[in-house]
Amino acid sequence: MIWLLILIVVVVLIGGGLLGWPLAAGILGASSITDKRSALERIVQLMRSHDITPAEVAAAFEAPATAHSESAPRSRRDIAKTLFTYLGAIFILAGISTYIGTFWQSMGSAMHVFMTLGIGYILLIVLVSALHENKYPGLVLPLALVAAFTMTGGWFVLIHEVYPHGSNWRAATLFVFGVMAVHQAVLFGKYRHTVLAFTALFFVYGFMQVGLDMLGVPMAYIAIVLGASLFLVGTALEKTPHRVLAEPALLIATFWLNSGLFDRIAIATSANWASLITGVCVMSAAYGVHKAGRYARLSGLGYFFGSIMAYGGLFGLVHDTSFELVYLAITAAMLYACVVLQSRALLFTTVLAMLGFIGYFTAMHFANSLGWPVTLVLMGVAFLAVGTIAIKVRRKI
Repeated sequence: MIWLLILIVVVVLIGGGLLGWPLAAGILGASSITDKRSALERIVQLMRSHDITPAEVAAAFEAPATAHSESAPRSRRDIAKTLFTYLGAIFILAGISTYIGTFWQSMGSAMHVFMTLGIGYILLIVLVSALHENKYPGLVLPLALVAAFTMTGGWFVLIHEVYPHGSNWRAATLFVFGVMAVHQAVLFGKYRHTVLAFTALFFVYGFMQVGLDMLGVPMAYIAIVLGASLFLVGTALEKTPHRVLAEPALLIATFWLNSGLFDRIAIATSANWASLITGVCVMSAAYGVHKAGRYARLSGLGYFFGSIMAYGGLFGLVHDTSFELVYLAITAAMLYACVVLQSRALLFTTVLAMLGFIGYFTAMHFANSLGWPVTLVLMGVAFLAVGTIAIKVRRKI
């Protein structure tokens, strides 16, 4: 059990410490944009997130409106060129795909390889030319994705044609992902484009996932190790020109890491404890993102899924025990955190958890009783009255 305790501490520190503070400090949470001061705080957060200096803000604020209107005619002229470029690429890909799908069965092995791997490398040459000339920046993203997809499929086709009776799919996947990781890493090292960073990371982590699986490492430990490393990579991406990848990287890392944590705790204890601890860890990471003023969508998702797991695990632990009312007390306390944090996602799950528990408790202990619903209504009226008085007192203060 010592190793399990150490593992939990390490993962909680990674999941909730690198990006956040403990959830218990929620009483110091951030406020929403409700007045001029809140708006200024939000502006400062955005400036810090995107490395915007006050001088740049001043220049943009003082820039004359004619600066944008002068470039508008040129943008309209470029619309037709861009539209026809995309249409041409779409029709070319559609024609190749239709040809392959129609005549695949009648093709030989060499033709199979050429129509997949060969076309993939042709697209790679076009991509390198576009990157080198830097004349068609709008084509880089679709070209990079299509070329990577086509080459990956082409390598699998080549392996199938060379080893038609092979059944070791892990070895084939390891080889293909390794080759593609080298491809994309070399391209990224040369041209430093964001889409190349994305494809390189995708194939590198796919290679490590399959490689660790072939070495016999349990999937839970693979998820913890790779999730923690991707967490660090996502944090590092925030300080680079490729910061657009930081948010999805942190999202995937958080759930990847905590899925491994959930599995290990569930094996050592129970699924309820695993759900509770993992949910708290996810909410802790979401709180850290919230306090940092970055990635509002990421913090909202963390609050939403983390609270669902935490409430579900807690209910499973107190169900049919003498501590059932503890669940109601905790959800009521979480309402305070919802108000302080101004999180609609957390408020939504907390209200559902509280209403669900009240319905369950009523059905179990007060079925066909008139006094209990009346008591609930009176309690609700009392809380509304207290809230109204508190608001009036705060305004006077």
